Amino acid sequence: MKRSCLVVSIFLVLFSRACFSADSSIRPVDRAQITAWLTGEISNARIARLVTERGLGFSLSAQEEKQLLAAGANSELIKTLRTIRSSVLANEAVSAPAELVKAAELAHFAQFDAAESQLNALLRSKPDNPDLHFALGQVLRREEKWDKALDEFTEAVRLAPGFPEAHNRLGYVLYRTDDIDAAIAEARTALSIDPRNAEAYRYLGLGLYATGKYDAALHAYDESLLREPENADVYYDMGIALRDRGDLRRASIAYQHALRLRPSFWEAHSNLGIVMHDLGRFDDAIAEYREAKRLAPDELSVRNNLGNTYCDKGQFDAAIAEFHDLYRIDAGWDSGHACMARALMAKKNYTEAIGELRQAVLQNPTGASEHRILGQALLLAGQPEEAVKELQAAVYLGPDSALAHHYLGTALFEVQSFDEAEAQFREAVRLEPTAANHYSLAACLMAMNRNDEALAELENASHLDPTQNLYRARKEELLKSMSPASRP
Repeated sequence: MKRSCLVVSIFLVLFSRACFSADSSIRPVDRAQITAWLTGEISNARIARLVTERGLGFSLSAQEEKQLLAAGANSELIKTLRTIRSSVLANEAVSAPAELVKAAELAHFAQFDAAESQLNALLRSKPDNPDLHFALGQVLRREEKWDKALDEFTEAVRLAPGFPEAHNRLGYVLYRTDDIDAAIAEARTALSIDPRNAEAYRYLGLGLYATGKYDAALHAYDESLLREPENADVYYDMGIALRDRGDLRRASIAYQHALRLRPSFWEAHSNLGIVMHDLGRFDDAIAEYREAKRLAPDELSVRNNLGNTYCDKGQFDAAIAEFHDLYRIDAGWDSGHACMARALMAKKNYTEAIGELRQAVLQNPTGASEHRILGQALLLAGQPEEAVKELQAAVYLGPDSALAHHYLGTALFEVQSFDEAEAQFREAVRLEPTAANHYSLAACLMAMNRNDEALAELENASHLDPTQNLYRARKEELLKSMSPASRP
């Protein structure tokens, strides 16, 4: 889904109702704003800065402190609120509606559907309150209701165009719905309003990353961290960009920073596992995937990656167990079948391996390697006729694969289609003139009683790999079987 959005001009900001009220640049922050901002997941550090800059419009009571903590306020924010004296008389302070307080607590504990209901009910009586549109937009974003979130953030921007966080969140939803140019424009608008806005730099980085501008994205992330250095999400985003740029060492460091700040960040554990796998550090990758699996047992991609890593490390029993669990949870999971088959073939369980490979072929019918590996498994299971069909498909889909030609030649040899087998072995030799391919062609020629040609292929194989005793032994056997008149 892609929707365009008009970017609010910075000139309009000068004359707009800025920042959630008609006069928020000079008015102190009230209870409802802080509660809405926490519901909207504005960082505690950012809220503390806003309160410090604008002043506080209420005196914090013990009950309100408890409510804010339940909504996601941390001890540093509470400390800031305690130290700033209210600039508004007690009878003039704006209270937070009960529905908003409840919604904030529900959202903090990830009960987004219930929080959405509370905010929708409140908006029916306060439709022009941008605080509520902003908070609801974030709740909808967390539910991945992108169209509705886009509408709410658009309304928040319309009602409070001078509040950079509203532009940030609108930009993020535009980013997630592939309207990248508009997303970047919103981030830049937020920065034109507040050049110190850490979140705006993060979302600018996401937009730049989406256009393949990795260096520019990383610079934006650095700018974000200069302003809010303890942001695990930014380090996570950096890790993604660094891995895509090929800098695995720095990517691993970025993910480790994210996990230092948020040890329960399962996505960072999973992505760090990918980087460790890319580096060939399989034990470290397995450790990260297992932690991600512990934290997010329902995330099947983690189980899939863990199974693949077990397989690459040669721990086939562990790989099989992991994939069995995965398919028990979701029989329709469309990945991992080829790896599962590889593990089963290593255990010589060809029957189950063939079933897994047939699933892999169904999921990717145009994949040459899937057909080839299925053909190999059928050969090992003693089903050469079926193997021929799969390997013919592999050769058709991947004509430059010497391996596919080799195995098709082998299958054709098994069903005694020697002329066709010879053609495949010769193509394998043309593509990859290895000792093994010359030897296979020699065996086919020997079966066709073309011993002179077979002898030449065996000599080629022996020359290419003089350490292989088999080639020399077969050459000597062939020479003994040939009549003296036919010997070279």
